Amino acid sequence: MKRNVTVVGAGYWGANLIRTFHDLGFLHSVCDTRDSARSALREKFPELQCYADYSQVLSNPEIDAVVLSTPAVTHFRMACRALEAGKDVFVEKPLAIDVREGEQLGLLAESRGRVLMVGHILRYHPAILELKRLIESGELGRIHYVYSNRLNIGKIRTEENILWSFAPHDISVILALLDEMPTRVACQGNAYLNRDVYDVTMSELEFASEARAHIFVSWLHPFKEQRLVVVGSQKMAVFEDTAQQKLLLYPHKVEWKNRIPTAVRSQAEVVPIDSVEPLRAECAHFIECLKTRRTPVTDAVEGLKVLKVLDGCQRSLKQGGQPVSLSESPTPATRHFFAHESAYVDEGASIGPGTKIWHFSHVMKDAKIGARCVVGQNVNVDGGAVIGNNVKIQNNVSIYTGVEIEDDVFLGPSCVLTNVKNPRSQVVRHSLYERTLFRRGCSIGANATIVCGVTIGQYAFVAAGAVVTKDVPDYALMMGNPARQEGWMSRHGHRLVPDESGIMRCPETGFRYGETSPGVLRCLDLDEESSLPQELTVGTKPYAELKAKEPLFLAVSVDKE
Repeated sequence: MKRNVTVVGAGYWGANLIRTFHDLGFLHSVCDTRDSARSALREKFPELQCYADYSQVLSNPEIDAVVLSTPAVTHFRMACRALEAGKDVFVEKPLAIDVREGEQLGLLAESRGRVLMVGHILRYHPAILELKRLIESGELGRIHYVYSNRLNIGKIRTEENILWSFAPHDISVILALLDEMPTRVACQGNAYLNRDVYDVTMSELEFASEARAHIFVSWLHPFKEQRLVVVGSQKMAVFEDTAQQKLLLYPHKVEWKNRIPTAVRSQAEVVPIDSVEPLRAECAHFIECLKTRRTPVTDAVEGLKVLKVLDGCQRSLKQGGQPVSLSESPTPATRHFFAHESAYVDEGASIGPGTKIWHFSHVMKDAKIGARCVVGQNVNVDGGAVIGNNVKIQNNVSIYTGVEIEDDVFLGPSCVLTNVKNPRSQVVRHSLYERTLFRRGCSIGANATIVCGVTIGQYAFVAAGAVVTKDVPDYALMMGNPARQEGWMSRHGHRLVPDESGIMRCPETGFRYGETSPGVLRCLDLDEESSLPQELTVGTKPYAELKAKEPLFLAVSVDKE
């Protein structure tokens, strides 16, 4: 189903967003208060609908999502209105200009079941993605420090200082590369053009791992420079977005001779990267999240982390550069889920409202769990695992890095998931984890094994004890070792039997199902992305009354010797 997007704000960056969403085929309209901007857009895109009033955008049921490319001071108010109107939101950096406002936006998006994404574009840059992979694989060794220069002479803002205008991109990247929040920040700067609006700042971030980072930003610089340097114990990396070769590795070494450190220089190594426009990748990711209801890479949680660092730097700036300690302890306002006293939820985990985590379970840093989930006893959720809304995870299940679980999935007791097909204790494959995707509404039976690297289709049903080694179609019933398809299942979990015309009916709901092409089953009475009608979300008949119509369990004869 196509998702219609409206870009709000047709200024310098808004024009790029308009172009990109138009090229992707998802731009419905544009909203801008300036008559000149709307006239120019109509000339360039004659078919485009233009609004002067934001309220008209929010009241239009054809519009699924808004993209806010407006001044930072407006982000909180405009994003709130969009979320309350039932729209998904892409908001340009920063998420807000106040930590409490950022927290409120995150809670509002979760409570309304809306996608909220922050425009930290460098997180989608192929060079940054490759640099993160190199760091995680250990190729650079231990990271000592990172420094970033974002300098230019160009548009000078009066409504926000350089720290809030330029630094969010660098903070977002540094937090992602180091995979931790700073424990302390300090910031110094000067306002040369307008009182109290800083034109130049230098920020310093300290981390518990003993790594440090420096961020130098200025819009009073004679030329444009965007450079990020990562210094590791084994290699050094340079990302320069304005250069032809955007990512270089320097295998420099330091040797100790006569107890004196001596630098040994080496030639730069060009790191090949994909030729993907970061903005196009970012916008395409937002569209994908709208369709699948997945949590964006740069979601409200990530945006709030950046906001907390910005807030700490701003406080240090006002205090003449005095260091400011940062605390990652969640505030009472963000504790909107239940965790049993014996469960462990690490700092940095994202958990949606209404979720319950039971005895002896562990949710690790950077794990993402949606709203209204139930995590049973002795469950482990690794960092990097992504779990949607209304997911039921029974006892004794481990969700590894690389696993993505969409909404309404059921994982039975002691089912087994993996993330490497050929594990060896002697061979480290942490950077080679395979992606395993559980599509919306599928069910995995007790003690079943899902070998990594496969996709379990929507509403598929994997029987107890089955071993799945390849992709599973939507609605398929899988049984055995290795698992083979033994028929089709309805959304309510009943075996489907075709009539003379080939149509299959769910014995509980009467919904019709049919193969739209060989091996592809679809519900003929419900859109694939639609939620169940409220009256059908609670079962009314015991299985015993339906089993005569639903030959779920196949009789197997066993010859005894």
